[in-house]
Amino acid sequence: MPSISIIVPVLNEAAVIEQFLQQLRARVGAVEILLVDGGSSDDTRERAANLCDRILTAKSSRALQMNVGAEAASSDILWFLHADCEVPESSLEEIERALRDPVTVGGFFRIRIPRPELVYRLTDEFGHYAGLLLRMRFGDHGFFCRHAAFEKIGGYPDVPLMEDAEFFRKLRRLGRVAVIPARLLVSPRRYEAVGPLRLTLTYGFIAILYAARTPLPILGSIYRHTCIGPAQGV
Repeated sequence: MPSISIIVPVLNEAAVIEQFLQQLRARVGAVEILLVDGGSSDDTRERAANLCDRILTAKSSRALQMNVGAEAASSDILWFLHADCEVPESSLEEIERALRDPVTVGGFFRIRIPRPELVYRLTDEFGHYAGLLLRMRFGDHGFFCRHAAFEKIGGYPDVPLMEDAEFFRKLRRLGRVAVIPARLLVSPRRYEAVGPLRLTLTYGFIAILYAARTPLPILGSIYRHTCIGPAQGV
């Protein structure tokens, strides 16, 4: 199996970081795990210190944090995760299988929000097929890619919003991007903080505007005015 480095951008994740890292380590074994802290004011770093390989520091910007992690990573494959998810048990094997094809430059996982309400199926079921149609994906899907491909496209762009969609768009231009059917469980905390229907509809609206090439500062303004709530994290 090719060597894999997992990169996790964090900001004030003390409430979840230990459980996340314990679950992750149990499922990936000795894989390199790099946390990139954006200046947490809580004890995220202290809680994570014995559960990952390195803790790096960067400006509070998810794109910059992931780029810092990628620069420090020592592996052939980069895997970007958020701290509020749970990876499937077969994730490493799925990544390795996807990248056996030399044409494949990276990929992402399907997601599941572990709540029964119908509104969440708009995100993790209908949203999946809408994303395929729009040729768009976001970072909560656990992007992975070859290190060389990451460097070739210049990493994540430092933009006000949609840095993950911009990265995905560039990655697709390099080669095939695989879809892993195994589900990555995503926390509903942001949906619960902002309102599930409000956040789902806003995400969908922003995705349509992005596909229509609406300038990113406008999308950032829409997001800030409709979706900024008390949810933690970056």
